[in-house]
Amino acid sequence: MVLSARLRWAVVMTGVGLVLAARPTPGPAQTRGVTLRGRVEMPRTTSLTERRPSSGDLGDGPVRDVVERRRAVVYFETAPKGAFEDREGGRVSLDQRHETFVPHLLAITVGTTVDFPNSDRTYHNVFSLSKARRFDLGRYAAGHSKSIRFDRPGIVRVFCDIHSHMNAFILVFTHRFFSVADAEGRYQIDHVPPGTYTLVAWVEGAIRDTRSVQVSAESRGVELDFPHR
Repeated sequence: MVLSARLRWAVVMTGVGLVLAARPTPGPAQTRGVTLRGRVEMPRTTSLTERRPSSGDLGDGPVRDVVERRRAVVYFETAPKGAFEDREGGRVSLDQRHETFVPHLLAITVGTTVDFPNSDRTYHNVFSLSKARRFDLGRYAAGHSKSIRFDRPGIVRVFCDIHSHMNAFILVFTHRFFSVADAEGRYQIDHVPPGTYTLVAWVEGAIRDTRSVQVSAESRGVELDFPHR
């Protein structure tokens, strides 16, 4: 699989779940521009999944998680000039709850620190073998948290060494021109300067589609959809 020059990723989709995009408040250079919005048309998944029971459940009934519609990340293949002025990514959380990473899909900028709190009643061990960021946090108990700073762009696949069914995606960008689509596939990218760009729709493991879009200074907003194929 060949991806953009900014993000050369090759991964396989293994699950779906909640999403979160960590995008700090724009600086002065990002307060002007056009809003780009649209919709990535996705098939709805209606099946239910049941997680593997654990000893920490202490006789509780099975926990079922509804598999929601797949989520997409829409981003610029090449960022506009001046998009790299603010590299401070802030801090976000990727929780461990009911033997699931929440959110399942996290989109951040380079320089962001991600906290991995353990909200379960059992031990977890968060690790990744991804080239963009390899780490192993070791085992830690409920109520504890560990963190990792992400300084390179790419896709980081996250797993738990104790619970093989747990997995998550962390997408790390060198710019802020990206958007995680909502449950209906809607996305929005603000403060886009005039220019011609290649817009990429990525869906949990692979590029879904690429589109060229032209943004003019006179535009109040630009609409661009990615229909289902």
